[in-house]
Order: sequence, then structure tokens, then C-alpha cells
Amino acid sequence: MDEVTFRSDTVLSDVHLYTPNHRHLMVRLNGEGQPVFLSQFKLLWSQAPGADAGGRAEQPPPARAPLDSTSSSGGSSPHAGADTSGQERPEAQLDEDGDLDVVRRPRAASDPDPTALPRVKVHPTILWQDGDSAQGEEPPDSSPQGFIRIEHTMATPLEDVGKQVWRGALLLADYILSQQHVFRGCTVLELGAGTGLVSIVAATVASTVYCTDVGADLLAMCQRNISLNSHLTGPTGGVVKVRSLDWLEDDLCTDPSVPFSWSEEDVSDLCRHTTILLAAEVFYDDELTDALFRTLARLAGRLAHACTAILSVEKRLNFTLKHLDVTCEAYDHFRAALRQLEECAHGRLRFEVQPLDTSFPQRLAYERIRQLELWKICVEPIT
Repeated sequence: MDEVTFRSDTVLSDVHLYTPNHRHLMVRLNGEGQPVFLSQFKLLWSQAPGADAGGRAEQPPPARAPLDSTSSSGGSSPHAGADTSGQERPEAQLDEDGDLDVVRRPRAASDPDPTALPRVKVHPTILWQDGDSAQGEEPPDSSPQGFIRIEHTMATPLEDVGKQVWRGALLLADYILSQQHVFRGCTVLELGAGTGLVSIVAATVASTVYCTDVGADLLAMCQRNISLNSHLTGPTGGVVKVRSLDWLEDDLCTDPSVPFSWSEEDVSDLCRHTTILLAAEVFYDDELTDALFRTLARLAGRLAHACTAILSVEKRLNFTLKHLDVTCEAYDHFRAALRQLEECAHGRLRFEVQPLDTSFPQRLAYERIRQLELWKICVEPIT
């Protein structure tokens, strides 16, 4: 494989879009033959005042490129000569039309806007394929304490967008880190966990986190990311359990022959102790949005205690031929589903919806744009 090419019918997360391709490390092919990349996300615990908190995946600084080798320090050209200090200047470079060809200096690591670096093609080296290494084996250069290390794919079809990292997940992780007292010692259920980043962060303060999604390949990626970040969850004793949860099914899968199925002990623990539910960036399809809210209401009815759901969504603007205008159809449907959840009767439960302020401190390196929103749903029994 000489290079990775992306088809035109794929979707690429902004988190990956603004990181130059040559800074991604491709580590393996997953079970479906898709390239899997490894990125580090910096924890801004000890960032100096005034430092930029709007960065993205932490990457090494770019190497300085040599100056254009065609530059000359001497000669009789009328465009060359000595300056007033007696030092010779390099010969001016002209293009084929005789216009001045400016040779730009290499960009230094300290320059602003490092995301403007030119993008290059990916020329990956496959380090291993699924099954070649043990589940918990660490790849070279283990992540230091100040990083979250995530395996993910890039530019996936719409049905595989959970294999990418999205800004809404980073925002929700930030919220958890800013509200540690709320999550400490709790049992948490994440719906549509994707790469598992939010579940990993939640496990740094929570007691037990059920990291759920659908698809054996995606859940295997979750499991590996949890192993890659045991340096963060291990010291706190937080446990992450990766389980399959299909929003289109009424019951949890307890068939032991199915990968990542639930045991009876898991189901009992989930129902008896869960008090917080999480979901990030899963509101891009109207049918899936409706299915998530049905699942949320159904699960809340099975829990022994009142619970709180925290939802992260990005308001994406798109020009559509249908409306001949810029619209936010997926977001509008999400807001309508929130209103319906709050207004309709759901057995013995009452749902109270409110937006959350997102001005809390940023603890992860990403671009926190104003289109990112958090919503809180408080679920209480009707007395």
C-alpha cells in the first residue's frame, strides 16, 4: 500500500481534517480492512497562562526545511549584490515570466496557526493487523500521563462515523473534567460511545462506566482504546465495561455467544446503580435520534434511581437544494425531539430539559466553537 486515498462519499471529522495527514500514525488495519490511525489528545492540566487552548490533537513540531538550494550567494546578476554591511545577499529568484519568485521561510513550531501547514498524502507503514498482537499490548512510545491516546479511522462512510473522534465528544469530556464532583463514584452509561474517549474520561472519576455502541469491530476499537489509556483510569480504580447496545432493539443482548453481550450481573448492576447517562455527537440522522430518545426513556424507566442525561451536539449548517437556504435539519430534529420528550407523558417519569453553559475551563486540546452545545435532561419519577 503506497498511500491512503479517501472516496468522495465519505465523511471526515473536523478533528482529523485540520491535522495534517503526515502527522497521523497508521498502526494497523481493522477487521473490515479499514486503516486505523493513532492520535494523542493533550490534557491541559498545567498549561501556562495565555497559552493557546484551541489546538487539536497533540503532534510533534514540524521539522525545519532547508532553504531553496537554487539560492546563490554570489555572481554578476543585476539582482544580486552586497548590502551596506558588506554581507552578500542571495540571488533573487525569477519565474519563467520574469516575476519575482518569493521563497518562503520554513514555518517554525512557534508560529501561529500551525493548522495551516500544507497537507500531504499519507504514506503509512502498517505496524500490525487485527490478531497480530495481544489485546492489551502497547504500541511503541507509550502515551505519557498528559495525553489521551485514541485509535480511530478517518473519512468513513456515514454508517461508520462512530470510528472517528468528534468535537462534541471532546466537549463532553471537558464537562466531565470540570464537574468531577458530580461524577465521582457514580455508575455511568454512555450511549453511542464510538471510540470510547468520553467513557475513558468518565472512568477517571466514576466508579463504573458502561461504554456501549453497536458493531463488533467498533466495540473492539473501544476495548483497545481503554487498554491504551489504563494509565489514566487505573490509578482511580474506574472500571470501563464495553457492551453492545442497539437502540433499535427493546432489550439488552444477554446471549453469551455474541461478542460484548451483557451478563445478568451487568444488567442488574446497571439498573440498580446507574445515575448518569451520556451521549455525544449521535444526532446526525433523524431515525437514529428518535431511536436514542426511545432508548433513553426505556432505560430510565428501568433504573432504580432518578438519573441525569448529558447530551452533546454540534449545530451543523448546510445549504440544501430542498430549501435553497442554509439549514440545520438534523439539529432542528434533535431540538424537536427534546421538546417532545419533555412535553409527552412517559409512564411514571418526568423529563426536564435545560441547556448547559459551556464556558467551563478547557482541559483538552481542541477547537471549542460556538456551535457546540450541551443539554441536560433530568429524569425523575412522578409522585
